[in-house]
Amino acid sequence: MAPNRIIIDTDPGVDDVLAMLLAFSAKSEELEVLMLSLTFGNVEVQNCLRNVVTLFHHIEKERAWRKENGRPEGFEALMAHKPIVAVGAEEPLAEHMMVADFFHGVDGLGGIHSSHPHLSPSETWKSLFLPAPENLSAEEVAELQRVEDAHSLFTPSLKPAHEEMLQILRDNEPDTITIVAVGPLTNLAIAAAKDPEAFLRVKEVLVMGGAVDSPGNMTPGAEFNTYADSVAAARVYALTSPNPKTTMPPSIPGGKKKNGQLGAYPEGLSRRLTVKLFPLDITNRHTLPQSLFSTYTSTTPLPTSPLVQWTSLFLTSTYRKISSLSPSPPSSEDDKEEEEPPSLQLHDPLPIYYAMTAASSSSSSATTQWQFSPPEDLRVETAGQWTRGCCVVDRRGRSAHNVSEGDLSEEVVGDAGGWRDARRGNRVVRALESPDQEGFGGLLLERVFGGL
Repeated sequence: MAPNRIIIDTDPGVDDVLAMLLAFSAKSEELEVLMLSLTFGNVEVQNCLRNVVTLFHHIEKERAWRKENGRPEGFEALMAHKPIVAVGAEEPLAEHMMVADFFHGVDGLGGIHSSHPHLSPSETWKSLFLPAPENLSAEEVAELQRVEDAHSLFTPSLKPAHEEMLQILRDNEPDTITIVAVGPLTNLAIAAAKDPEAFLRVKEVLVMGGAVDSPGNMTPGAEFNTYADSVAAARVYALTSPNPKTTMPPSIPGGKKKNGQLGAYPEGLSRRLTVKLFPLDITNRHTLPQSLFSTYTSTTPLPTSPLVQWTSLFLTSTYRKISSLSPSPPSSEDDKEEEEPPSLQLHDPLPIYYAMTAASSSSSSATTQWQFSPPEDLRVETAGQWTRGCCVVDRRGRSAHNVSEGDLSEEVVGDAGGWRDARRGNRVVRALESPDQEGFGGLLLERVFGGL
């Protein structure tokens, strides 16, 4: 079976790091990770970059530890293909920038770079993402080579992430590359605006984002990634429509000039984009309880694992944060029940797991496999005072009307917004069920840290 070849577009905070660890721990026949495309989101983008470099640093230490302890070194997918790392969007297309450092910590990993600086690699790695100075001495050339050798698990790029993304899509046959987007969709929106036909060569885009029937986690109705750049999400979803201009977001006054106001897509695009959405409705149900993580990682010899020691620090901080954000327990001793240990919702690892298992799942005879909705006209609110980033689906149960082809100014009577016009609207598919909902936390631990 050929591996699913993917680009991961990410804003590395806690669950993003777990998602990347899961991807790199995949079997070589399951995944080939071509690129990590970085965006702002959970924290600003340079902190995201530091978290990625630190991740590779600890994978390298982990593989050495496993070899010394006679354990399989693992990380097959990473060893089979060295991914490009490219830095992308620093801010949303048009809106006020919001980050989730209140949850993930100021550095995206619970403040670990300040609290445990000895676990972060020397910042000489920053030179990898800067143009090489001219007229270097032999000693300086040797030092640059030493830095490259110390970070040999990835290929640093000096190009913006959206340019690297487009180049990969141009260099490969259509429908052979999947983008797994687990942060705000800014990089994807910029790539699609710059060269929509190249972007549409993608096989599918798997998006962790949105809340449809579930409450939001940023506002009552909006999930963080979609809220952080609602305009980008609306622009990407518009490419699933037969006529993208029918769901394009309105021009926002004061939109940022360097990223915003990207303009309409050309008429007559050659194909539609396939988007599979993994909203809070399904990701909330996939969790890693603190009790399970503690029990698993306390079993010999894992307490001495460099990767366990690193992840334990930021996950412990995250579990504390989850507990602090949970509703206070009842004040009455009679009503007070024993508190359950906190659980981390595995939002970002879930679409990675789908990318790993989609091919085998579709051919399996197991009763419960991945289940998706039919294509839905799901749109993103970009202009509401209280509803920025909310997902809107028509719940009225009306059938679509086939209006004559051509002039889209011809509307169905009483159909504000074109919800009943078959020529208009998005076509987004939404994940409803997964094969491993109950055991996903344990499965992730086994994949990342190795079976005991």
